[in-house]
Amino acid sequence: MDINADHNVAYMQLNRFLYISNTSHYKEVLSRVQSVKRSLWIGTADIKDLYVEVGKEKKPFLTLLAQLIHKGVEVRLIHAKEPGPAFREDFDKYPVLYDSLERMLYPRVHFKMLIFDCKEVYIGSANLTGAGIGMKSEDKRNFEAGILTDAPSIVEQAMNQFDDVWMGKFCKRCKRRNFCIDPIIAL
Repeated sequence: MDINADHNVAYMQLNRFLYISNTSHYKEVLSRVQSVKRSLWIGTADIKDLYVEVGKEKKPFLTLLAQLIHKGVEVRLIHAKEPGPAFREDFDKYPVLYDSLERMLYPRVHFKMLIFDCKEVYIGSANLTGAGIGMKSEDKRNFEAGILTDAPSIVEQAMNQFDDVWMGKFCKRCKRRNFCIDPIIAL
């Protein structure tokens, strides 16, 4: 086992698992978003005005999503509640997000996962916020933990769970429909 200097990442090469904690979420998870080629699926309970480094600049994460969409990447986002005003203001700056970002609001979503090109998945505690997965300083961010893996069985299970929610599998029997803005009626 190889543990880096700040003890935030432990990599077990044979099992293809990467343990992610604290500030390593930004370096190890969000860095993968920029290299996605076909699809990015994001599930999060909370989403806020998250910033990332794009080149030498700090820009809203939505800039990165817009760039991916312009390159033809399918981006799906499931989140549990409406983002705050700063996120919505940034969202309005990218017209491509209106047309091409596939976004669903499900109040019962509490999982946090990012699925990269159907080949690798992050599953953990970090929401898509600055304090969870973003650029907040070590003294201001949340204590988070998660796993990043390319193990096919784990990736497949994560994709199946994401897709079940995405397709509305649970909507018909949901007891929280009165909190849902746009319920899906599963056939």
